[in-house]
Amino acid sequence: MATDTASDAGTATTNEPLHVAGQAQLDDIVAEHDVVITDFYADWCGPCQMLEPIVETLAAETDATVAKVNVDANQQLAAAYGVRGVPTLVLFADGKQVEEIVGLKGEDELRALIETYTE
Repeated sequence: MATDTASDAGTATTNEPLHVAGQAQLDDIVAEHDVVITDFYADWCGPCQMLEPIVETLAAETDATVAKVNVDANQQLAAAYGVRGVPTLVLFADGKQVEEIVGLKGEDELRALIETYTE
């Protein structure tokens, strides 16, 4: 897992999306990683399913950690972040919420957004 040293880039990220089971787990992920993009989704949501391979690619290829929150299983967590529609992506940088993206966006647009916080 990540260490406390600022060594090689990428040590503080994961290459696969992390499935979040509640507020405490999301808080831990945000605290442990510099840039976290949180995908609030639902299994029944078509655009969410289209977004899934994009967030998986972002997890593998960028310095951001991807967290996934199933809004049906985590309604309180979704409400805490004001999520009213899915997909909603919430971007955290240095422990703070910095962006909220509602709806399906392309990989290039999301990659560029992540890079504004990771470079």
